[in-house]
Amino acid sequence: MIKSLKLMLKSKVEGKRVMEELDLKDLFNIFWSKKSQILLIIAIFIVIGFMYSYIFLTPKYQASTSILLAKSNTSQSSDGTTITANDLTLNQKLVSTYSELLKTETVLNQVISNLGINKTVEDLQQNISVSAKDDTEIIEIKVVDVDAKEAQKIANETAQVFISKIAKEYYNMDNVYVVDEAKEEKAPYNINHVKDLAIFAIIGFVIAGIYVLILNMLDTTVKSKEDVEKKLNLTVLTTMPLCNFGQTKGGKR
Repeated sequence: MIKSLKLMLKSKVEGKRVMEELDLKDLFNIFWSKKSQILLIIAIFIVIGFMYSYIFLTPKYQASTSILLAKSNTSQSSDGTTITANDLTLNQKLVSTYSELLKTETVLNQVISNLGINKTVEDLQQNISVSAKDDTEIIEIKVVDVDAKEAQKIANETAQVFISKIAKEYYNMDNVYVVDEAKEEKAPYNINHVKDLAIFAIIGFVIAGIYVLILNMLDTTVKSKEDVEKKLNLTVLTTMPLCNFGQTKGGKR
């Protein structure tokens, strides 16, 4: 056990020492010598990213509508003016409750029935997100679908069903209004070809860099006098050039 720990510590120290000895020039030379392989790996990942973005990724469209909890028409003071403080307090308390009620089976079943769409409540619950904007009385409903027109219809119908069934029927309140109706989006929200290709190119560059570094660490061949000095801790006194003695001047033997 102690021996294995010593070997692990020794390998870590040696690895750290090797990395410290590699200066920027050495790193540049290493990467430059493998530039063709780096470019090939990056090109492969760009092709993968192209296939993912243009072929395999299913376009989805997002439609959003917002509803407002306004001042109540039934809350009037003795002089006929609206009791603003009470209304605001009540509305802010109801925002979180309304946000949860929007995704209940009661609302979504009615939406499915009104539109006559071939979807289940579970499908809508997965594709509908409801959020209350901070410090406001506005609730935003977002619907995601592969059909842009259907996403628009579901978003608008969900808001209308909520107002008629939950706000008026259950709470007997008439202070909930649609602020912005959902519109049919022309571009999918989940696809950005340029961004996808850039991400895959970056991933390819990182993987290519790791590949080159690992390849260099596994390469134990001596290529220069600097390698001799680093590996053997000896000073090189002189070097001899390589000569082809089998070939005479003028290219003839």
